[in-house]
Amino acid sequence: MTFTGIGDGQTGSARAHFVLVPMLAQGHTIPMTDMARLLAEHGAQVSFITTPVNASRLAGFAADVEAAGLAVRLVELHFPSAEFGLPDGCENLDMIQSTDLLSNFMDAIAALQEPLKAYLREQQRLPPSCIISDLIHWWTGDIARELGIPRLTFSGFCGFSSLIRYITYHNNVFQNVKDENELITITGFPTPLELTKAKCPGNFCIPGMEQIRKKFLEEELKSDGEVINSFQELETLYIESFEQTTKKKVWAVGPMFLCHRDNNTMAARGNKASMDEAQCLQWLDSMKPGSMVFVSFGSLACTTPQQLVELGLGLETSRKPFIWVIKAGAKLPEVEEWLADEFEERVKNRGMVIRGWAPQLMILQHQAVGGFVTHCGWNSTIEGICAGVPMITWPHFGEQFLNEKLLVDVLKIGMEVGVKGVTQWGSENQEVMVTRDEVQKAVNTLMDEGAAAEEMRERAKDCAIKARRAFDVGGSSYDNIRLLIQEMEIKTNACGSVVDTDGNKLSFLV
Repeated sequence: MTFTGIGDGQTGSARAHFVLVPMLAQGHTIPMTDMARLLAEHGAQVSFITTPVNASRLAGFAADVEAAGLAVRLVELHFPSAEFGLPDGCENLDMIQSTDLLSNFMDAIAALQEPLKAYLREQQRLPPSCIISDLIHWWTGDIARELGIPRLTFSGFCGFSSLIRYITYHNNVFQNVKDENELITITGFPTPLELTKAKCPGNFCIPGMEQIRKKFLEEELKSDGEVINSFQELETLYIESFEQTTKKKVWAVGPMFLCHRDNNTMAARGNKASMDEAQCLQWLDSMKPGSMVFVSFGSLACTTPQQLVELGLGLETSRKPFIWVIKAGAKLPEVEEWLADEFEERVKNRGMVIRGWAPQLMILQHQAVGGFVTHCGWNSTIEGICAGVPMITWPHFGEQFLNEKLLVDVLKIGMEVGVKGVTQWGSENQEVMVTRDEVQKAVNTLMDEGAAAEEMRERAKDCAIKARRAFDVGGSSYDNIRLLIQEMEIKTNACGSVVDTDGNKLSFLV
């Protein structure tokens, strides 16, 4: 067990001590690093649970919080890869080469229960006040109950998609639906909604995952509330409905990445960028304000070489400047061959291709960006919302189709590119889902100077203003994070407790 970061020093009343347990996947871990920073900036102590390989990816984050003097401790637990039939060092979802190993991976994560419990038992100087863990980490509920502290869940979803997920999962809405593409009316949702089984999260058949889903659904009912990376003003109706449906407090404390106030701390999030950021910034500076399209599909989306070619040709024929992020992977040589066959030469004056990890926040917030082609993962979606840019929606799997509905139908700051089918995580549909003509049409429509496009841009800018107001002093998210910490401080100051190795509860009266 390895510790890095700030110590446990405290003065006066005991600070709330939050234990954050993210899912070992970039899209889940990154927002929880923002949560850790946010909690610490408001005076809380944070233990951030991770593993050696993932800790190496978080080196920038660890250095950043240490330089800022924030009370965040990175706790590295040994990950039992070999014991569960995983390759050595396979400690993140993006390192799994086959969906056949997913249940092994999840079992290995669950085996962190005892080491985590041992770490928390040792925190007698500042006992844990609350566990905030990924929804899928059902096993953290047992730890919280044993220590007599609350457990809050974090799914990475917004309120809109969280409510849909909760209703469809717990009401077994799709249990007897045979046709995955049949539109089903979702009862219990506050506004009219029809969905297909195929486009709802969790609709994949992977051995062992049904048992894991059953465990985390049962544990969700026992949790003490949920933390979401959204803000009240964006989706008031759906957050309130989520609270009413679950009968639990929903803490909307986002957009959490706004805790980063300069490009240096933004760059510390996630992996190291695959290109020179100064060069990227110089290229952006050379473009006219609002003239450029940014294209990125996140860290897990599987896009086939054939589809990438169609996307590239659509960007080329749109005649609009663009930055296009292509995830590295096994298919990269095939894509590289196509890129090298005159494509990059043809677009060199108005197009930049980035292989691998890109400084997405820096790019989105640059004045040159006027549109965002996104897979609709919530991290990217909320970043696009805060950048005040309209979006072209290109969902692949999971709750991405639900986020698309929020953007297009509710907020009206997005337009569909025309994805009709689902690309399941871990598999690649060899068909071309979206043609070059559809890409060109969507880009030109979004970047058009007509009244409809201008209205969409104005709505997007309004959402960005509301986001920053919510996060600033006196805003809804600012107040929520302070109330959350205060609630846990009250519990800590009343009586903090952990359990010794013999199972006896130890009290720490402050």
